[in-house]
Amino acid sequence: MAKVAVVEGDGIGHEVVPVAREILAAVRPDFEFFDVEVGYGLWERTGSACGEETIADLQSADAILFGAVTTPPDPGYRSVLLQIRHALDLYANVRPIQGEGVDIVIVRENTEGLYSGIEWTEPDRACTVRVVSRRGSERIARYACTLAGSRRHLTIGNKANVLKSDCLFVEVCTAEAARMGVPCRARYIDALCLDLLMHPDLYDVVVTTNMFGDILSDAAAYLVGGLGLLPSANIGKRAALFEPVHGSAPDIAGQNIANPVAAIRSAAMLLSHLGDPASAAAVEEAVHRVLRAGIRTRDLGGVAGTREFGAAVLREVGQRKA
Repeated sequence: MAKVAVVEGDGIGHEVVPVAREILAAVRPDFEFFDVEVGYGLWERTGSACGEETIADLQSADAILFGAVTTPPDPGYRSVLLQIRHALDLYANVRPIQGEGVDIVIVRENTEGLYSGIEWTEPDRACTVRVVSRRGSERIARYACTLAGSRRHLTIGNKANVLKSDCLFVEVCTAEAARMGVPCRARYIDALCLDLLMHPDLYDVVVTTNMFGDILSDAAAYLVGGLGLLPSANIGKRAALFEPVHGSAPDIAGQNIANPVAAIRSAAMLLSHLGDPASAAAVEEAVHRVLRAGIRTRDLGGVAGTREFGAAVLREVGQRKA
């Protein structure tokens, strides 16, 4: 029996994650769920957004279903996601961009780069260290090449014409692709952002560094209808966390208008990771059937609420099981 930690987080996380959890429970009633609280709301009450006991709870899970968290512009606030990614060594961020005529997977190094956490402020400047190590590059390249080996080819997003750290990243990724027999090419990240949006059919698996991957995958959401539809996985050797790409959206929180598709599809990725691709496919198909029936949330031009959309997906899942 798999143990799944459920973290609602902040803002609309309290609305979309319960929907995804209910669907998970419907397809896998044998899963054991337990709640873990992290985020800005917890920090406001206690002064800690994610403590050592919380990390221990997350480490005890077979998988984590994670909602959005708010990160305020406060120097005393440490990013919850960065803390969890580093503590659980979730080195691979995987974001599928899938829709009509689009099938791309962006693999982002998840623990280094500009999100390495090495920062300080001085009277007249603030500094952030961009870390690109050989070890970090090798393991993300290996992950991306393994994925591309079952698909078509690999693109290495980089800015090696300006950043020496990216010269190392391209060198390592190219060598790993050659070793594994994966066709690959390197593209400068600025040109890649534009070309991927204009010609998505030319791309398959894209691997890149931390911030470049963050920006590229958010921009690619344009191809399939927006951030409300994109799931993601954060993968390590011993832990895995699944979360919608979108943020906590405090401006619409509590109004029952948030789109739960990204959270539901993140739950489908969780199912696949835990060895149940059939249930994952059933959840994905249920989402597609609901959308094809014209049931949509406001961001997609519809009138359905968060709970109502989730209930429609749950009905489809139930019909499939029956």
